[in-house]
Amino acid sequence: MIEPDLLVETRDLLVVNKPAGWLVHAVGTQAPDLVSWASAQGLGRVRPAHRLDLDTSGVVLLARNVATAGALGTALAEGKVEKRYLGLVFESPTEEGVIDVPLVDARRGRPLPTRTEWRVVERLGRFTLLELHPMTGRKHQLRRHLHGAGHPLVGDVLYPMKPFRKVPGFPHRLWLHAASLTLPDGRVFTAPLPTELAEHLVLLRG
Repeated sequence: MIEPDLLVETRDLLVVNKPAGWLVHAVGTQAPDLVSWASAQGLGRVRPAHRLDLDTSGVVLLARNVATAGALGTALAEGKVEKRYLGLVFESPTEEGVIDVPLVDARRGRPLPTRTEWRVVERLGRFTLLELHPMTGRKHQLRRHLHGAGHPLVGDVLYPMKPFRKVPGFPHRLWLHAASLTLPDGRVFTAPLPTELAEHLVLLRG
């Protein structure tokens, strides 16, 4: 199991590069989580400012006090934090676009406004590397939007490509990485692409 990487540590904040297969906080499963990891590393008690799916890697913000958690939570809810993801999808979407399709929120029991912007980074035969900007923060937003648009993420078992298509050199994980977060004060936190995803791009480039 790959360990998290502490990218930045300040008095108020930890910025962590979360590997795929890790939870942000414990929810009763056997998977390891960042909150427990931070405590075990002697980094103190932390509160997640936001979440990433178990199978998604990348930048996670962990607040070290209630005030910072509240400020980050408000900024995220108001869309003042710019989130940039990299994802490999099936087929060849247009150079850029917007998915502005409401998604049903299970907790609220109704559709909520949801917006995702994308642009093509690289075309790789039957696959395309996208830069993704979720302008809202719904559960599985990117995965659901891309699936609905006919361009599912490689390795997504919840929202898969149908019919099944073999992926050369499949990295055995969801091909989605939270590459950077930009805060309202201008600070930018970035996480490098995991080795298994970077190597997969090299293979696809042939």
